[in-house]
Amino acid sequence: MNKKWEISKADKEKVEQLQEKYKINKLLATLLVNREITTEEKITKFLNPKRNDFYNPFGMPDMEKAINRILKAIDSNEKIIIYGDYDVDGITSVAVLKSFLEERGLGIGVYIPNRLNEGYGLNKEAIKHISENGYQLMITVDCGITAIEEVEYAKSLGIETIVTDHHEPIETLPDAIAVVDAKRKDSQYECRNLAGVGVVFKLIQALSIKLGLDEKEYLKFLDIVCVGTISDIVPLTDENRVIVKLGLKLVEQTRNLGLKEILQSCGYSKINSTTISFGVAPRINACGRMGHQEEALNLLLSKNLEEVKELALKLNEYNKTRQDIEKSIYQEAVEKIEKDNLTKNNTLVVYGNNWHHGVIGIVSSKITELYFKPSILLSEEDGEYKGSGRSINGFDLHEALMECNQTIKKFGGHAMAVGITIEKDKIEEFKEMFEKIAKEKNVDKIIPIINVDAEIKLDEINKEMVESLKELEPYGEANKMPVFAFKNLKIESIRALTNGKNLKLTVKDNKNIVNAIGFNLGELVENYKIGDKIDIVGNLEINSFNGVESIQINIKDIMKSI
Repeated sequence: MNKKWEISKADKEKVEQLQEKYKINKLLATLLVNREITTEEKITKFLNPKRNDFYNPFGMPDMEKAINRILKAIDSNEKIIIYGDYDVDGITSVAVLKSFLEERGLGIGVYIPNRLNEGYGLNKEAIKHISENGYQLMITVDCGITAIEEVEYAKSLGIETIVTDHHEPIETLPDAIAVVDAKRKDSQYECRNLAGVGVVFKLIQALSIKLGLDEKEYLKFLDIVCVGTISDIVPLTDENRVIVKLGLKLVEQTRNLGLKEILQSCGYSKINSTTISFGVAPRINACGRMGHQEEALNLLLSKNLEEVKELALKLNEYNKTRQDIEKSIYQEAVEKIEKDNLTKNNTLVVYGNNWHHGVIGIVSSKITELYFKPSILLSEEDGEYKGSGRSINGFDLHEALMECNQTIKKFGGHAMAVGITIEKDKIEEFKEMFEKIAKEKNVDKIIPIINVDAEIKLDEINKEMVESLKELEPYGEANKMPVFAFKNLKIESIRALTNGKNLKLTVKDNKNIVNAIGFNLGELVENYKIGDKIDIVGNLEINSFNGVESIQINIKDIMKSI
């Protein structure tokens, strides 16, 4: 599929100014300018964040109210229950707040809904159960901002609620003791994009200040806060970057037995945001997806090494099961798409029998990535189709579903991802209407875009320059790994690796020769030959082989030079 390369053009004067003032190389200066990190304050905070870069937690809405109510609970030695979520952000939020409050001498209960039976957020059955167990104060983490009825119901049962969340609020806020969310319309807080665990971190920071505790009493949890922040794919800029940059240093030497064990089981040689995203997060998430959310929480809370080892093994097993189920659904979905010739459509709506609800969203993402079309995957059960949808940039999935709402029983989500339920007798009508809307919005005209940080020549870079890019880590949402364009390179050698799966090139620019690797691009070996002039976009990295280090391009896209 053709892709559009959008190459940033950095202000040369600003680049030279940064080079001179901060004694950094041109490549690093260019990337800072492209990311609009040009003032002394921004550069210092971005490259070398420190603990005093955290904002005042009392700048968050209702923080003072929340703290005062928790202090009252501490004084009265009340029973508190934390109501969380089953994903990594929710699990880490519960683990941090429970640990901190228990160290203050409180008895803390936990309720995490089962993804398969209850779904996301507060529900009345759970609140009734909480009331029957004598809890009078409930603190929500990573949920609750839209739970108007549920908070009212809790109130009717004599339960007071403190909501801490990071999701978008609706017009009306829950009638809680406090609603702590930086995304509130009246919020003046400097960083609006905290993860749920980031909001919890601000809560324990505020509590520590009020209680006159040493900074280390809340800073020591940054390893777990960092894991939740990276996993929730919030922008790794501003205060989130401070959390993650400092947090990763703690992760390297974590005292949390569960985190240490899961890191060892991942098999990554380095500890960075990639290790968390692709090693730690899937294992914790697998628990929630498979309906065993408490075991992920227990892993992070346990002080017993034998229990931790046993739980880590279970997490690995759940993750393996999740991968197997995911692979099976994916293969079945692709077969249906190809058999029914659905690739001619603007949208892909596919359903199967008893496809696992905890996994179906991941498969939808992969289907959308494979075909570059909005997809909705559904599981047929009890006269209904339930499932998840994923979209492509440029097509608002939530908005499209609003337009065919009369064919849908219920749905929720945002522009890029939704959960949806359709009654069986409405499925054909829905498919037709959804396809019609996508056609009207010219989905077939949308071209995938690769954002390129800069066009550079091979003779402009060296190993030290490539190594300096580590200054930009940790990479993540809103701070992606830099992508560069290289034009008019001559192919010196070309071959496919790993049974034709990957592409390996040696390319030359003037007298400079470098290796380039294209993962999952092996089929392109037939399109090019030695001597061809090509353009490449990709990441720069240092490859170490047999003790020899060399610059390598990790190819994202390739085309013949014009």
